[in-house]
Amino acid sequence: MNHEDRRLILESLDGRSSAFGELVRRYQDRLFNAVIRVVDNAEDAQDVVQDAFVNAYQSLASFKGDAEFYTWLYRIAFNTAVSLKRRRKALVSLETGRDGESIGDPVDTSEETRPGAALERTEEEEILRAALHRLSPEHRTVLVLKDIEGLKYEEIAEILGVPIGTIRSRIHRARLELRDLLEAGSE
Repeated sequence: MNHEDRRLILESLDGRSSAFGELVRRYQDRLFNAVIRVVDNAEDAQDVVQDAFVNAYQSLASFKGDAEFYTWLYRIAFNTAVSLKRRRKALVSLETGRDGESIGDPVDTSEETRPGAALERTEEEEILRAALHRLSPEHRTVLVLKDIEGLKYEEIAEILGVPIGTIRSRIHRARLELRDLLEAGSE
């Protein structure tokens, strides 16, 4: 673990909340950028990041320092994101009648309805995002962690709690699947 993170964690544990605030400032953008690719919604990503930092603060005493602080924090955020997706899936099924018709107000969650979306993304980024979204959660997660976040195989294995061989296999399969999706989209 890097020296500065260790110092800030120790100061946080000693009751200096501004030290934890510095950890938040240091990692919030990076964590948000990783989480938004998992949940595909800026508002949900903000909620997940906020919950992850609250959980990390409450569990800081249990952080052993065997891994980087960001790796530990990302694991918390990833678990929070998965829980959110499960809750949303259950909520959607509760809002649907027996005939499959919606019994609540329709919710437009498309990316195009978000203000400023057209200005924020180029056409190529949108194609890539759509292709990533079509991947399974396992494949999308490993690609985000490896190719976007730049984490090492060992860190990804630790975050996801699976053997390193599984990570290598998932990344290989995910890249092949993503390539096929991108090629099919360009035809």
